Amino acid sequence: MKAIILAAGIGKRLGPKSDHKPKCLLTFDGVSLLDRHLAILEYYNINEIYIITGYESGMIEQAISTIPLNVQLIYNSQYQRGSVISLWTAHPYLSAGDDILLMDADVLYDHNIIGKLVNTSHHNCFLFDRELEAGDEPVKLCINNGRLVEFRKNVDQQVQFDLQGESIGFFRFSGEMASNLAQQAQHYLDARRLDEPYEEVIRDLLLNRPDSFAYEDVTGLPWIEIDFPDDVMRATHDILPRLPKLVNT
Repeated sequence: MKAIILAAGIGKRLGPKSDHKPKCLLTFDGVSLLDRHLAILEYYNINEIYIITGYESGMIEQAISTIPLNVQLIYNSQYQRGSVISLWTAHPYLSAGDDILLMDADVLYDHNIIGKLVNTSHHNCFLFDRELEAGDEPVKLCINNGRLVEFRKNVDQQVQFDLQGESIGFFRFSGEMASNLAQQAQHYLDARRLDEPYEEVIRDLLLNRPDSFAYEDVTGLPWIEIDFPDDVMRATHDILPRLPKLVNT
């Protein structure tokens, strides 16, 4: 299994909290998000890792220069556009036939969350948190009779579901589905849909082949996506103290 980490974004919404560096280099208790990702992946024996970079890519290159893992950086020169381009940038690795973990870089989380994806029996798997915050920012997962029926920030009122939660920005794909993901990302670029979020590509696959996807419930495990200054404060005071200790973090 390989891991692809999307880390190209600018993080404008963080303002001064970003310290003019990629969000994956934000530190909590002296350890960067990136170092935490790599330590967790190593813990689960995932040692082939690709990081899609963009904004201040050189900082990430310097950060991994002393790490004894097989980490490769792939540069997205259009990082100021939609994250679908970052997904497309990974297409050689998505198409290689291997199982893939696809991960957002800006998440602080309990390592057992990755364990859920590594140990799941599902070939193509979302992570589902029932503790959904109100608003348009969270990416929602909707479930009807145990089946995934929607994956989007703004859910159409016509969608019928009996359970709704938040998607964590981590996914598992089989080699076949990862290849399909790469092909669908290419369709977006061909159609000049360059400002779309990468989640729309995943959504297309889900709606076209719903029976190929499942989910693992991670409700209760601490995690937070870092988008706004308040998220940094919550990560520091609410999430960090709840994380189990992992070697090298």
